[in-house]
Amino acid sequence: MRIAVVVNPAARSGAHTQTADRAARRLREHGHTVTAISGGSAEETSALIREALGAGADALGVVGGDGTVNLAAQELAGTGVPLGVIPAGSGNDLAAHLGIPALRPEQAADIIDAGHTRTIDLARLTRADGSSRLYTTVLASGFDSAVNDRANRMRWPRGEARYNLAILLEFLGLRSIPFTLEVDGEHVDGPLVMASVGNTPAYGGGIPICPAADAEDGLLDVTIVRPRGRLRLLQLLPTVYRGTHVDRPEVETFQGRQVTLRAHGVTAYADGDPIAALPVQIEAVPRALTVVVP
Repeated sequence: MRIAVVVNPAARSGAHTQTADRAARRLREHGHTVTAISGGSAEETSALIREALGAGADALGVVGGDGTVNLAAQELAGTGVPLGVIPAGSGNDLAAHLGIPALRPEQAADIIDAGHTRTIDLARLTRADGSSRLYTTVLASGFDSAVNDRANRMRWPRGEARYNLAILLEFLGLRSIPFTLEVDGEHVDGPLVMASVGNTPAYGGGIPICPAADAEDGLLDVTIVRPRGRLRLLQLLPTVYRGTHVDRPEVETFQGRQVTLRAHGVTAYADGDPIAALPVQIEAVPRALTVVVP
């Protein structure tokens, strides 16, 4: 195959480049033709991906985390060209959902070489100005988007521990926010701590906020948390890591094909990066992305 390997343009300390080199070397050992792509910005990298697809790339390998995967998904959606994730980021939630081990580039390259694929759903977010963007995992708004924002500003610790610390720090300033939601036309109003819309179950390095989400069912899963006092919410936190928070009375879940979120002064995050200020509309895009899986 002709495989283009995309390296996160914001990679620090050359770690992603080393991972990409190891994966590319393994793919070449399997007999594939490999071209490395790494632009100086997200926009330049996207343009290079389009060029690689136009030149007939048979597959795209992505070295990085969910943010870099998001970049590639914009270009690959609907093309049928498979995406092979080579996880090397902080979250790696899509890779985990697909069963691809983190920080093991040779094994990820072997999975790409084997060529087993699935076609999964994506979620399309439309902003108030009419512009849109796809995402692969979970959209966060409210408390959890504030956690994402803080975690992205932190340089220590790495991985899941960074999100855990960000959660505790944000909890100190926790407040409820007036939200309006619509899920397939059903209205859900009132003050909320947070609202999450999942195509897949987890964000933040494996936190199963939408534990029943299935990227192949054509539906979005919505999890909301209502304010019930700091002590109750503090007791809620450990259950989120187990996915049992959905059984608690302050948590409500919904499923639907189209979701609208409205709230003042809230920035939504998706795939770990800021994606839009509310209000936004989100719709499931069934069978949009072909991915390589074990």
